[in-house]
Amino acid sequence: MPWQECNQMDERVKFIAGLLDGEKMAVLCRRFGISRKTGYKILNRYNSCGLEGLTDRSRRPYRHANQLPIQIETLIVQSKQERPHWGAPKIRERLARLYPDVHTPAISHQGGLCLHCFRECIQGVRSAQRHPHRQRRSLRQSQRAVQPVKALSLVA
Repeated sequence: MPWQECNQMDERVKFIAGLLDGEKMAVLCRRFGISRKTGYKILNRYNSCGLEGLTDRSRRPYRHANQLPIQIETLIVQSKQERPHWGAPKIRERLARLYPDVHTPAISHQGGLCLHCFRECIQGVRSAQRHPHRQRRSLRQSQRAVQPVKALSLVA
């Protein structure tokens, strides 16, 4: 005899149909091979949401415990963009001084954020340290490009 394929949704609908026909919860749970706690959970979902409540729910968490608020993350990112050579301890101190009411994250968490978001900046600083002549060339080229601007008088 071949195996019978069963769908969880169909089984839950059959379970609810049995309950609505007047069968006892314990008997139905034994027949379907589930605990009474699961049977009551299915019944409560059906009562609150109808047939849509019988579908599988996402197991994804609603929130992440270690996730930073977007405002603090933005401040860290802006600080790292302004000063790519600053590390996590210095950025944390700056945030604590500028915003004393805001809870600053741990240095390790903040450092991970800086590394994750600005790996390119960090690699750029490291390459500049390894190849200082490249940095000097670009500085010289930028000095040549800058021309003095004459002051304009706005007084008429």
